[in-house]
Parts: sequence; C-alpha cells; structure tokens
Amino acid sequence: MPVELGLGMPFSAHPNYRMADSLRPREPVAIGPGWKSGSVWRSLAADSGYSHHTTIDRLSPDTIGLSVEYKRGGFGVSQRYTLTGDELAILSSVDAAVDSTCFVVPLLVSDGTTKSNCHVSEGDIGVRYLGYNYSVLFDKRMSYEISPAVFANRNGIYKNLIIRSKGNRIDVRLKLHQEPPAWIRINQLGYAPDGLKTAVLAAKDAIGAKEFEVIDANSHQTVYKAALGRSFGSYGPFADTRRLDFPAVRRPGRYFIRAGTVVSAEFLIGPGVYDGAADFCLRYLRQQRSGFNPFLKDSCHTHDGYTLYAPVKDSTHIDVVGGWHDASDYLQYSTTTANAVFHLLAAWRDFPGAFGDQKQANGLDGANKIPDVLDEAKWGLDWLLKMHPKPDWLFNQLGDDRDHRGMRIPKEDTNYYGRGLERPVYFCTGQPQVRGRFMNQTTGVASTAGKFAAAFALGNKELAAVDSAYARRLGEKARTALQLGLDKPGVCQTASVLSPYIYAEDNWTDDMELAAAALNQPDKAWDYARQEKITPWLGGDTARHYQWYPFINVGHYELAKIMKGVRRDSILAWYREGIDRVWQKAKTNAFYRHIPFIWCSNNLTVSFAIQCYWYRQLSGDRTYRPMEQACFDWIFGCNPWGTSMVYGLPSDGDTPSDPHSAFTHLKNYPIDGGLVDGPVYTSIYDHLIGIRLTHEDAYKEFQSGLAVYHDDYGDYSTNEPTMDGTASLVYLLAAQQAQADKRTVSHGAIVRGDSSRKNVALVFTADEFGEGLTTIAKALGKQKVKGSFFFTGRLYRNPAVKRVIRQLHDQGNYLGPHSDQHLLYADWTKRDSTLVSADSFRTDLQKSLSAMHTLGPDAPHYFIPPYEWWNDTVAAWSRSMGWQLVNFTPGIRTNADYTYPEMGRAYLPSDAIIKSVQQYEATRKGGLNGAIILIHAGTDPRRKDKLYDRLDETIRWLKKKATIVSLSPTCLHLKILYLTHEKACPPPHSSIRRGRPGHCAKA
Repeated sequence: MPVELGLGMPFSAHPNYRMADSLRPREPVAIGPGWKSGSVWRSLAADSGYSHHTTIDRLSPDTIGLSVEYKRGGFGVSQRYTLTGDELAILSSVDAAVDSTCFVVPLLVSDGTTKSNCHVSEGDIGVRYLGYNYSVLFDKRMSYEISPAVFANRNGIYKNLIIRSKGNRIDVRLKLHQEPPAWIRINQLGYAPDGLKTAVLAAKDAIGAKEFEVIDANSHQTVYKAALGRSFGSYGPFADTRRLDFPAVRRPGRYFIRAGTVVSAEFLIGPGVYDGAADFCLRYLRQQRSGFNPFLKDSCHTHDGYTLYAPVKDSTHIDVVGGWHDASDYLQYSTTTANAVFHLLAAWRDFPGAFGDQKQANGLDGANKIPDVLDEAKWGLDWLLKMHPKPDWLFNQLGDDRDHRGMRIPKEDTNYYGRGLERPVYFCTGQPQVRGRFMNQTTGVASTAGKFAAAFALGNKELAAVDSAYARRLGEKARTALQLGLDKPGVCQTASVLSPYIYAEDNWTDDMELAAAALNQPDKAWDYARQEKITPWLGGDTARHYQWYPFINVGHYELAKIMKGVRRDSILAWYREGIDRVWQKAKTNAFYRHIPFIWCSNNLTVSFAIQCYWYRQLSGDRTYRPMEQACFDWIFGCNPWGTSMVYGLPSDGDTPSDPHSAFTHLKNYPIDGGLVDGPVYTSIYDHLIGIRLTHEDAYKEFQSGLAVYHDDYGDYSTNEPTMDGTASLVYLLAAQQAQADKRTVSHGAIVRGDSSRKNVALVFTADEFGEGLTTIAKALGKQKVKGSFFFTGRLYRNPAVKRVIRQLHDQGNYLGPHSDQHLLYADWTKRDSTLVSADSFRTDLQKSLSAMHTLGPDAPHYFIPPYEWWNDTVAAWSRSMGWQLVNFTPGIRTNADYTYPEMGRAYLPSDAIIKSVQQYEATRKGGLNGAIILIHAGTDPRRKDKLYDRLDETIRWLKKKATIVSLSPTCLHLKILYLTHEKACPPPHSSIRRGRPGHCAKA
C-alpha cells in the first residue's frame, strides 16, 4: 500500500523538517475522533495528557479486533477497531454528554508529483491514487465536509474530511483496494459548452461497469449518467475500450467522470477553456529564434552563413541571420519556416480574436501595437526574404546534421563546419545534393518555391495596412518565387552529411497550387490541384519522414474559397475522400485514431484535424466532426498515455516534463507551448540510432507492440518539440477558441455579441445628417443607458453638432469612426470586388480618427463601415490597423429608418420597424441576446417619421427583455489590438491576460 494512504499519518503543527508555512496545519492532525462540547470542537490529535490501554480480543487469519481506551481525569474516549481482509471498521464513543461527535480523515491531494482523484457520493468519500481506491464509508444520515485548506507532512499534501454525527458515538469504515487497471482519458484542456465532449475508458481487462457518470467537482452531484455503450475491443496496451460521450453537459464548471471505481482527472467545461492557448504556444516560437533570442536575451548564430551549390564560389559569405531553429537542434529549413509563417498568418486572418499584444517585435516584453502572432510571422518572413535574395536565387536550408554533435544552449559556438562560426547555406539547384554517404532525390525547386510564394503572398495581404512598403516587397517576392517553381518543377529535399535522416519530401504540386491560389491565380492553381487530388498518406499505415509535407493539401482550402461551381465541388469531394479513407479505419477503435505512428505523428494529427475543420467549414458536412474532435482531444490527453503533448499546456495537467531539448535538459528552462513529436510505431523505435532512456519509463504500462511514447530526454523520436508543428497547432487552437465563441461574425465583422447573455447594444451612425443627436442624447440620459456612436470625419468636423457630440462623450457613451468621407468599400452586387485600395482606406480612416480625437474621445475599438457594407478584404485591413468591424444584427430592420416615402416599396415606417424588432425577439432562438441594434442619428429631410423620436419608448420595451450596454471589449469578448504607430491611435484601455491558460487561471 502506498505510504501516502497509510493509516498512521500524524501531521505536526511544528514539524522538525523544513516545510512551507502555508502547508503547516494550525494544530496536530491525525485520523481519529473529535467531539463538540458547547461551542468548541476538540480532538484526540490536538489534546494531550491522555493515558491509554489496548486490549486485543480477537485474533484470527480473517479478523483482528482490538479496543483502545483513552483516559484523562474523569473523561474518556473509547475506540473499537475491527480489521478484516478488505476494510477497517472504527467505532468511536465519548464517555460524556456531548452535543456531537466527529471523525477526521486526511485525504491525499498530491504526493508532490502525482495528483489523486477525489470521489464523493452519499456515505462514500475517498481518493483514487496510483491504482488504489481509498474509501471512507459512513451512514448516509451523517453530515460531512471537506476542508478547503490544505496541509502536509513528509508524504504529501492533504485535505481533511470531517464526518459529523449527533450524540456521543460515530461509526466509520475505511476500505482500501487495488483497482483493476483501467483509466479514463480526457481532453485536459477542457471542452466548449456546445462542442463535442468525449472521454475514453480503457482497461487492461474486460470492463465490468455498465454506466458512467459526469460529476460536478465542486458540489459532487451527478449531472449526467449514461450507459457505457459498446466495446471497441483492444487498442495498444488495452484489452477493452469504450467511448464516453456527454454532449448534454453544457453548464460551465469543473467536472470529473466516474465509471464504476475508475475516476478521471478533473476537467473544465466553459466558453473560455481555449482562450489564450494559441498565444501561449507562441512562447515556444519566440524561444526558437535565431539571431536575437528574446528568451535568452542574447544573440546566437550571428555569422550565418556561407554558400554551398550557389551560382557563386562555394563558401561565399551571405547574410541569413534570423529565422527559427527547427527543433532541438539548430538547423533551419526554408520549407518548415514558410509553412509555419503561412499558418501563423492564416491564424491571424481567420481568428484575430484569439491573439493579443504583449511583446515587442524583438520578442521582449512590452506591447508594440502589433499582435504577437504577426510579430512572429514577420520574424519568419524576414528570414525567408534573406533566403530569396534575388529573383533567381533560393536557398533551402541553413546548417546540416553536423550540428547534432552534442546539446548546448544556442550561442556562437557552432564551429562544427570548419569555417569558424559560419554555417553552410544550401542553394536550391533542382539537382540531388549530399545525403550522408548517398545523395538525396531532389528533382526540382517547386516544393520549396511554392511554400515561399504562398507565405509571401499571404504576408502581402495581411501586412498591407501595417507596412505597405514591406507588403509590396512581399508581393514582388511571391511572384519571383512562384516563377522559380514554374521554371524548375519537382521536389527539393534537404541535405545531410553524416546520417541518412532528411526531410525527404516527395510532392510539390500541392505547394504550387497553394502559391497560385494565394496569388489569386485560380486557373493555374486548378491545374495543380488536379495533379494531387488527395494527399497520399491519408488512409495509409505509414510514410517516410516529411514525405508528404505539409501533411495536408493547404492549397485545396485556399482555392475552394475562391472557386465556384463544379470545380469547388470537386475540391470538396477530394477533401472528403481523403478524410473518409482515414475514417473508415479510425472508427474501429475508441480513440477514432488512424494517423500513422511515424516520426512527428503529432504534426500529422494536428494537420489532419485542420483539414477536417476546413472541410466542415467549406461544406457544412458534420459527418467527420467526431474524428476531428478526437484528433484535438488526442493532443491534449485523450490518448493511451493520458498526457498532453504540449509542454506546459494545461498548466495543471500531465504534460511533457523531460523533452529532448537543451533548454530543459541543461538549464531546466521551460519550453512553454512546444508540441512534441508524438508516439511512433514500436517497430520504428526499436530500429532508431542512438536512443537511450535516461530514467525509468513513467508510461511503461501504456507502451505496446503498436506504439511507444516516452517523456524522456533520451528519446528524440517521440519527445522532441518542433517549430513547424507548434505553428500549425497555433492555427488549430485559434480555431478551437473561435468555435467556442458565442459571437456571430459575418465577413470578418461582429454582427451579434454573446447570444448566451441578455445584453443588447444600441448603436447610432451618422454622416451628413445628425439632426437627431439631441433627441437621442436626451432619451439615453432619461433612461440612464449608454449607446455607441459612429460618425464620419466630416460629421465630427461639423461645427453644428460638435457640442452635442462632446456631450455624448461626457455622458459616457462610446464614440467611434464611420470612415471620413463615407466611402463605398465594396460593390453592391459583387461583394468580393473591393472598390478602394489599402492605402486609400487607411488614409481615409486616419482622417476620421484625427477629426474624432479633437473632440476628446478615447481610442476606438470598433468601427462600423460606411453604408454598413464591407467585405473580407476590408475586415482584414481593419484588423491589421487595430479596429474590429461591427455591424447591426441581420433580421432587425431598424437600419431601414433612413428610407423615405419617395423610395416606394423600400420605404419602411417606424411602426413597421418597431414591430420587426418585437417579432425578432419573439421568434428567434435566444431572442435579442447579443443583438446589435442600429439607428441612424439623422436622416434625409424627406423622412418625417423619425425612428429616433421613438427611442424613449423603444428603450423602455428593450429593458424588459435585456440589459442595454454600449460596445466594449467585455461586451463582445474582444482582445483589442492597436497595430499602427501613428498618434491617431493611442494605446488600449485594458491589458490582456498573461500567463499559461491552464485550468487554475480559467477557473
């Protein structure tokens, strides 16, 4: 039996060994009785001066019975112990008239490394620890409490269970048994309220339980119960596995699952369980920087590098300082860097609300008005620009496997190449290059060039409003990189000198498809798309290392977004077929798993989850949603080993602690956010060179003939973090955060706030007409509510309304921009046709802000576009300048209050408008929750029936349905970013949460 669960466990209030003051009990504690005399509780553990006498009255192989009498003066306490094979019964009585008696049992919380799981039901409370179940049984009529405070002794950290009974007697039973080897695997990061929720019950023998329960960890009440369902049979180390689905549990909170005597770790359900996780993983990328490294606050590899295979003399110096180290070695690859950059930029483009601004461009602390994810993407882009210095020059990698000669913290000490501190830079020749004793199988340049072009093209779009000159340079480089791929089709593999291990990429048309799609050349992209319809490994059992990189066809997604008709349908069919090939095999096991256990299997898992997500977003088909979720859950603990594959995420979970990294191994530095390689086939592991475990395998009972995973520095095959895998995970985590978001977004604009909250926002816009402002201000003041106002620059400059605008500001209403000249951004009939340039958009909006700031408003967070009309391009420009587009909630007709009778059938009188709002509230799911209601603050004189004249009665009615709020970051759950450096955009009001997004922070 583990000593931590032993019965003889005194806790001294004054231990003679070192202990944190916060963990010392206020008085001695031990298992035993207590009693209440008057208003004071006393106990044998805390009292002293008792004599005692023990009598053994039964001694047999099956039962031991003994009595202990404690005496002090005329007062006594008696205890009767009966020990059988499976329990110890203790009857305690006080030889005096007392109000109540109690029995105290310390319950183990943690031994300092392993946490126990507490289980609570009527008359049965205890802990599960290291395969043992320790239960305290008592009469259900007795009351109990578990102390919130913790205390400790040499063995661990504990909480007190206190059972109380009326009168002078109390009877408890203590049971300890070793449980059958079974475990419940969960997503340790948590589950979104409206998302899929599944755990896996896995056992070494047949599972006897018939049902499972989801239990509230605070109240210990069962909130959900269901039958276990069918067995999926054996998988890896397990003989019996079951899927435990609990989608009906939606209330935010902390829970655990129990099936028979098997108890899971605790987990969270809530809309914010994934908040900050994508930003957290950026920590690892910053730590991987070459050149200036912000984690070390020092520079490394500042002499890179000298050319090989280039159209100049070998060993010619070229400046390629910068970029990211690829993994725990310090090699740098153009392909993995370009892929990482693309995923970071795409994450920002698709899910801007997931990212904050806490770091400068150099990675040090301090906001710089640019989101950290863009800072990181630009760091990668800067290096890629150096690796494509001329239109016909392209380099594939920096350094080679000679770098593997020993672990060290990155600094200027890599003199393994015979040229001082310089490292070799391999030129993309399109011809085979060195691979140990052999040559690689390079056939062209396109696989690398396509990735360059795609990263540059997306950078051109996402950075246009931040730095237009830099963005134009990226656009030019995208075109020259694409041309190199056109000129030299084929794959460009990496080089090695000592070993046979390389990135042996075998496909390239997917990269060229992505490049052409990113450069808005759909016909050219389509030609490439037809050449690789389905990524070859999908549905297969194995592949070579990075053979089909970047693991999925990213180009299909980008192309499908700009395609229509038969071509788009074809792309979706190809995506579906590839996913279905995996599904047909994955659905046969409880983990819904059929990702090959090859090197970097976690990278494949993340990428495949992204393809499933993209397919679902493009098609609306939810057939493969369970497998998509299973891939995400696998990464965060719903796997045979029960561990998260991301260092430090969640902060209170089972995550890698001894990865194959010099940072952790040599200096004990954390590598927060790094995604490790993941499990490999046992057959692969057994034949790898140079692997030697450095300590006892913590997961040995979960290894099998199928696959192995080791949290051990000595295993570079399963426990080494990678830069590009982590970047892909940033995208997936941002997508998960966005899915948990209750807001409604259309073309990049928030058109409805949190639909689970009874909040309504009143917004008012105005350009040339503002005659209703005084009336609106009066109604808001009378009803004591706040509104949000969005005016054009020319209205802010209009002297006729300056006084009332200042009044609105002074009353605490929100003021924001509505453009300067009320430009039409997009074609009315062809929405994706943008009618303004990025520069003209930026200039116009800055003029509006300048006019606005002369009246004193704070920095804007939100921006309603002129005509309430925009497209995805405008939304992206707005985000990159620090503004989030918002607009009225579709279906609420208040925005039609600008119409007038001469417009014929388009005219809508105020009675009809108000009726439409009431009808919306009565018929729509969630009513007006989160609705954004827009009213024009001025209209054409030909409209006599002004809706703002009826604002007072409208507010009175709305107050019965919801709370009226002004737009704010809290209201819309938005991380506010300020990306420009002009004075027209002051710093934000509120700071953004820092720290690991673990369970403790979220709870």
